[in-house]
Amino acid sequence: MCRFMVYKGKDEILLSELILNPTHSILTQSFDSRLRLDTRRPHNGDGFGIGYYTCPSLGPEPCVFTSTIPAWNCINLTRIASKTTSPLIFAHVRATTEGNLSDSNCHPFTYKSLMFMHNGGIGCFKQIKRRLALSLNEQWFTLVQGSTDSEWAFALFLDCLDKAGNCPSADPGAGGFGHTVLRKAVLKTIQRINGFIKEVVGEAGAGSEDSRSLLNFAVTDGESVVCTRYVSSRTDEAASLFFSSGTSWKESSSEGGKKAANRNAEPGQKDYVMERRDKGSDIVLVASEPLTFERDNWVTVPTNSTLTIYKQTVMIHPVIDEFYSANPAHARSAGFAQAKGQTITGPDKRVLSQTEDGANGDSAGLQSNVEAVSGAIGLLSVS
Repeated sequence: MCRFMVYKGKDEILLSELILNPTHSILTQSFDSRLRLDTRRPHNGDGFGIGYYTCPSLGPEPCVFTSTIPAWNCINLTRIASKTTSPLIFAHVRATTEGNLSDSNCHPFTYKSLMFMHNGGIGCFKQIKRRLALSLNEQWFTLVQGSTDSEWAFALFLDCLDKAGNCPSADPGAGGFGHTVLRKAVLKTIQRINGFIKEVVGEAGAGSEDSRSLLNFAVTDGESVVCTRYVSSRTDEAASLFFSSGTSWKESSSEGGKKAANRNAEPGQKDYVMERRDKGSDIVLVASEPLTFERDNWVTVPTNSTLTIYKQTVMIHPVIDEFYSANPAHARSAGFAQAKGQTITGPDKRVLSQTEDGANGDSAGLQSNVEAVSGAIGLLSVS
């Protein structure tokens, strides 16, 4: 599975302050992801991408740089990030699930002012790909250049936006499409993906293919940002997603942070902290995995929820569909996310083992899962 990061701030920030310099930056996560449990393919080294918005006089479209070179080995990323500032940044490091290694498969994907990235995978994608493609208007069908399920999800999002009366090709104006419009289009995208899977293969999947999808999306129009943490299951946890907000993002001045940085960091890397001087949020970060070792800096986004950033305000809404539970004590298993190389987010989450029919497993299986997840999460703490 991939890792992604979103920054939205009142002021511009140097890209290197997010992508390169923090001890657990998105670049570090490309080779040292602490919340990935996939020991067979532990690296996010199948390409990377950064997207950011520049001066409005240059147009509303974001600037995007992608490469199939592993992020840790790309000198051009260092050169660009250390000399570029932006108030809205997307960054993504890729571990392939669908599609080969090519620039056209690297996130983020863009169209006009819109930018999109994905962590996860569409269930039974090969089986539903034709149905999904045929459902698109010609303009969005021909837009797809690569072979990854994520780009097809972006095309589907554009189709949903268009069919809701908000043409992606039109200039949305100074305020963008609006966070409500973006959120509704993302929810419709998820709904249509679930519908294709039910129509083509049913809930049980096709043979060895699993029909469950992990759909952690991030989309922006340059003004608002909408992210999802979603799994098409009532019994499973989604892939990890966190957010952090505050008034400044800066190098940690604590003695403990300095010691940790000296012990764990690559040359030039430092520990950072999100500071909060008042109740306002000048900065909002969203990430598959925390960029800092300050546990109280980060809040877990609930499974099957959307996170919306509008004028630095963070809003979280549940995704209410057939996989929704209104019970706040509803327990979910980490087994599916773990099988995909992910883990649940936060030590407060209970982990359930499951038998094949979805029933709770025995206590030994439960303890095994708890230990695996606790160990991975424990790596995020600085002792």
